[in-house]
Amino acid sequence: MPDVDTASPMEPDPSVVAEPLLDAPRLGVIPGLIWAYRILEDGTASPLAVDQPIDHSRPGWLWLHLDLTNVPATQWLARAGLPQPAMATMLSHDRHQQLHAAGSFVYGILADLVCEVHGISEELGYLRFIMTEQLLMTGRHHSLAAVEATRATIQSGATRLTHCASLLELIVEHLADGIDDIADDLAAKLDEIEDQLAVRSIGLARRNLAGVRRTSVRLHRHLSGLRAVLNRLERQGVQTLDPRLQLRAGRLVQRLDELDRAILEIRERGYRLQDEVSATITEETNRHLHLLSILTALLLPPTLVAGVFGMNTKGLPLTEQNSGFVWAMVLVVGSSVVAYIVLRLIGILKPRE
Repeated sequence: MPDVDTASPMEPDPSVVAEPLLDAPRLGVIPGLIWAYRILEDGTASPLAVDQPIDHSRPGWLWLHLDLTNVPATQWLARAGLPQPAMATMLSHDRHQQLHAAGSFVYGILADLVCEVHGISEELGYLRFIMTEQLLMTGRHHSLAAVEATRATIQSGATRLTHCASLLELIVEHLADGIDDIADDLAAKLDEIEDQLAVRSIGLARRNLAGVRRTSVRLHRHLSGLRAVLNRLERQGVQTLDPRLQLRAGRLVQRLDELDRAILEIRERGYRLQDEVSATITEETNRHLHLLSILTALLLPPTLVAGVFGMNTKGLPLTEQNSGFVWAMVLVVGSSVVAYIVLRLIGILKPRE
């Protein structure tokens, strides 16, 4: 199933205005709030206490990040007076990436890599957001790599954010950085697989290659979905929005295009290595069959000799001689030698170059 919401089931009504609660001077204590930042006009960010009332009347704009697994947080969102399509998106478990612009707000869902205890995984989680001129509210069900990286960036003061859209762009850029790191890891794994094939470690190469191909396919699908929703937003006319809500979709798409080409190269390289693995396995199978055929040909004459001397009939040669067993064994060995010589003469046992 594709990750693109090509036909949104809930097209927003442009007449719907931003929610009164989020425009209120004080938002109160927000349940399930993971972190909150106030970004001032100069682009600097200062953290806010999550257990204290949020004052929306002070200068600057806010980034509120919610835990959507927290039941009181979802109840608060349901009562927040959000426009119906935006509220449905924030509270849904939809796994389709989507971006929608409606007058004074932008909302949607973006896929991101999940953070686990041991580090960033290759599994995908989903960031849900609504953005107004003075607020970016995001929510998630799992810890997300790009969101965590964005928080670290603004907290360290490494970048200055001029408006809400620049923060959302920064999240997408960190998302691309995370995929870029995974692409580098995949390329290194392909180098290891080539070394394994060189030393004929076919089983290990097959297992590692299967993981690389599966990851590259999933990343390509993820990038294609994100590029599609950004292109769709640009076609819908992002220039009609307030400048503080305008995403630089073209620049983001260009970055994602470059990254997707790298992923496609890794995928194609994986296909070529898979063909090499299949050819190597076929070669090994043919070699084993060739060896089995030779053994069968060498053992067939001795089996025939043993079968003749094993017949319970009168008149068998050597049955009355004390050295009959010795002569029978000579015939058994000699028949194998004759079969070997014949195979060499007809070229089946030619030395391998």
